[in-house]
Amino acid sequence: MGDAAIPKPRILVVFSQDFAESFVDDVRNKFPDAEVNFLTLQPEDRIPADIVKNSHIVVTGRNLPEPDDAKHIKFIHFFSAGLDKVIHDPVLTDSAIPVTTSSGIHGPPIAEWTLLNWLVASRKYNITYENQKKHIWGSGNDYASGIQDHVGKKVGILGYGSIGRQIARVAISLGLTVYAYTASPKPTPESRRDPHYIIPGTGDADGTLPNSWHHGTSKEALHEFLSLGLDHVVVSLPLTPSTTHLLGAEEFAVLASNKNPKHRNPYLTNISRGKVIDQDALIASLKSGELSGAALDVTDPEPLPTDNELWDAPNIQISPHVSALGEEYFVRSFDVVRENLERVRDGVPLINEYKRGRGY
Repeated sequence: MGDAAIPKPRILVVFSQDFAESFVDDVRNKFPDAEVNFLTLQPEDRIPADIVKNSHIVVTGRNLPEPDDAKHIKFIHFFSAGLDKVIHDPVLTDSAIPVTTSSGIHGPPIAEWTLLNWLVASRKYNITYENQKKHIWGSGNDYASGIQDHVGKKVGILGYGSIGRQIARVAISLGLTVYAYTASPKPTPESRRDPHYIIPGTGDADGTLPNSWHHGTSKEALHEFLSLGLDHVVVSLPLTPSTTHLLGAEEFAVLASNKNPKHRNPYLTNISRGKVIDQDALIASLKSGELSGAALDVTDPEPLPTDNELWDAPNIQISPHVSALGEEYFVRSFDVVRENLERVRDGVPLINEYKRGRGY
């Protein structure tokens, strides 16, 4: 953890846009025993050495200091949960400076985004929306065919972290059964606990919601999981070399061939990173009807080009990587900073600390 905690830490907040004065005041009030300074930089700019050397904690979107300027820094905190955009920066690859993420704050908004898209698809909301614009009342026959609710359905969550756990909580309230999949085994109650920051009243801190836990890094283990008769698959994984194009034509075929014959074909939701899915294979699966639909908050590439075939794939719902956004976002990220500042003072391990070598 470095040197002993200092009496009045200096927190440097760096972002690519100016925060509203009211928010700046709120942040400073959140840290009454610290000095909080704000700096606006272009996304790719390094933080100037003289400013870094006058700070103890850095809170940032993407801007980073030079490692030699930041050896004294207690920790660098990122507003994001994933670090794929800075994963090759020398601060992460060539230094031991503690780095923390905002993992844990995204669960509620992303779970609501997921639920929104499931219900838009399952309740044929687009018909309602278009008819309202045209002032058409419509017939019940326009809606009834093919509509099923979620009671008795199954959802498999690939990556049972903070986001996946809140999705599980919401899914169970709809009557779904949850199945969790992780890379490493989680055989004990202690191993199934959520080690990250948790917004009070959310998630699955003890890991008790899944009907069963599954794990593995092999294609065989993944296919076994996809053979459970899942109605929904939610992708909530970090992007690493091993998860790139994790789901493709073979996986969609396994998923569809094991579906419950009385249910709609499986539905895919991706809120992780676009490259986790073979996008061409997804388009083909949607066109063939192998998958009944997909909700994507992430694509490959981003922004998605206007002429990309994915836009016009059947039963697709695309949003521009905004599922985590909300007025609470930055407030909650600073809640993580506050907890870690207390941990520095107490000399205990940081929460949400990035583990070098694992990629998250």
